[in-house]
Amino acid sequence: MARALALAARGEGFVEPNPMVGAVLVRDGQLLGEGWHRRFGGRHAEVEALADADRRGLGVRGATCYVTLEPCSHHGKTGPCADALIEAGVGCVVAAMEDPHVAVSGGGFAKLRDAGVEVAVGDGELAARRLNRWWVKRLETGLPWVIAKWAQTVDGKVATRTGDSQWISNEDSRRRVHELRGRVDAVMVGVGTAIADDPTLTARGVEVRREACRVVVDPNGRLPAGSKLLTDGGPAVEVVGDPEAGLRKLVVEREASNVLVEGGPRLVGSMLDAGLVDELWVFVGPKILGDHGGMSAAWGAERDLMPSAHALVLESVERVSGDVLLRYAVGG
Repeated sequence: MARALALAARGEGFVEPNPMVGAVLVRDGQLLGEGWHRRFGGRHAEVEALADADRRGLGVRGATCYVTLEPCSHHGKTGPCADALIEAGVGCVVAAMEDPHVAVSGGGFAKLRDAGVEVAVGDGELAARRLNRWWVKRLETGLPWVIAKWAQTVDGKVATRTGDSQWISNEDSRRRVHELRGRVDAVMVGVGTAIADDPTLTARGVEVRREACRVVVDPNGRLPAGSKLLTDGGPAVEVVGDPEAGLRKLVVEREASNVLVEGGPRLVGSMLDAGLVDELWVFVGPKILGDHGGMSAAWGAERDLMPSAHALVLESVERVSGDVLLRYAVGG
């Protein structure tokens, strides 16, 4: 299953709004074939694995298929994977998790069992859900997975009292942000940031797997008509009055699965308070501002006691040249 999960991750940025899925076919300890869902509208992982076995000249009758998600049983852009496994003579399917999508949810397992195929579920479920956390959230809540990112000094400031922030993080950290922009469905900022920085919010100098829609939260219509976002001829721009309504609109109209929020502090703070943020990417530059008037990353509701602070779970620490990237899950 670990191999199937690793294969599935190769589809990141290519398969959305579909989930990432990997599959491995094994018999008597021998690898017969493997595959992953490579792109939206393309063959599913199980069919890729069957095709790989065929290329190797290996039959799969009686084999076990390890797959990270329940095989589909409905006709979408491709045929049902459950049918393909049955027709190939696969004897056992070990799936990491049941598909939460209403069009499948248990139907694939039922079809396999009815055909005499042994089914086991749950091996690697936590890792599989984590891999497709954005997809699971969208299905269960109608909201995309939201990543908020910022760069800060060691003393927790994202800008000076005058608003200057260029540059807290180094060039390699900024490249990581461009890579992230090139993998998400949308990039969101508040109108204050749009006015102050006049950004383009595009991914530059990196591989772009997805062309992100650019979103400005502007409840009072303050975005200048001459801003780069409206005049650069780049990807689509959405101007919304409310962040949650904007997120739901992105899901309904663009099938958005993941959104990157790049500030500013008022937007990040309000979205944290509203429970809309799932993950934080915090780049810490080796600088101390030492200014009590410097800006913090999130301006939300005032809190008098520490127990009311937002709870985080540190998921990873990564050195990026001289900076440190801290990745947190929100709401531990």
